[in-house]
Amino acid sequence: MLNNISFGQYYPVQSVVHRMDARVKILLSILFIVAVFFVQTYLGYVVIFLLLVTMIAVSHVKLKSILKSIKGVIFLIVFTAVLNLIFTQSGNTLWAWWIFRLTDEGVRFTAMMALRLLFLVMGTSILTLTTTPIELTDGLESLMTPLKWIKFPVHDVAVIMSIALRFIPTLMEETDKIMMAQKARGADFESGNIFKRIKALVPIIIPLFVSAFRRAEELSFAMDARCYNSSSKRTRYRKMSLGFRDFAASFVVIVCFLAVLTLTYGWLDRFGLVWLGW
Repeated sequence: MLNNISFGQYYPVQSVVHRMDARVKILLSILFIVAVFFVQTYLGYVVIFLLLVTMIAVSHVKLKSILKSIKGVIFLIVFTAVLNLIFTQSGNTLWAWWIFRLTDEGVRFTAMMALRLLFLVMGTSILTLTTTPIELTDGLESLMTPLKWIKFPVHDVAVIMSIALRFIPTLMEETDKIMMAQKARGADFESGNIFKRIKALVPIIIPLFVSAFRRAEELSFAMDARCYNSSSKRTRYRKMSLGFRDFAASFVVIVCFLAVLTLTYGWLDRFGLVWLGW
């Protein structure tokens, strides 16, 4: 059941995106997120969609793996869509009943918010699917290097994030095993109201926490036995370096970001291209 969750999982294939520098991918993912939040026009969403399709095609990641990441946020998307439809009262009335009123502006705003959430989840999932946890944490540590000047424990934070990302699939697999074991003993997790379902999760949460603490203790003993320390003189097996693919990808994403800003703030009006702001 939990195998459908793709967060924290790496999709091992050979592609240009997989070979990109992790630091560049992190920065471009942040720029993509900012661009999604700036989109206010339909044409802007078309630009983001084309960029997302290009990223998926170049990364050689199966669309099925990308869509798995959406399953975890379907409830959030539906919930926010209902709230936006109910509480957005501006615009022309399309349907009304009692205290509820559906407007064209509400439908437009709801559609844009749903697309925004979908693009955010799909865009960030490409980062985790094409970057190993080690590369991701090494890239974050490299980007946070200037914080060492203010005595911020950059390496310790990077190690914590690396361990957390590494054990996400392990904990999911452990949860799945515990649930199957409890079902074999007659446990029911699908029937009853929401309170009964929450109560039924107690036999899963307790052994999961015990297992997690046991794994953490074993990991700490193993690191201590190998004389691990967070010295600043530690070396890496793989050196990070920038290449042509990193500059090409940065150029494409920056162009799309500038296009979104242009469409959002109406900079095309100065050139008489108002119709492009559709």
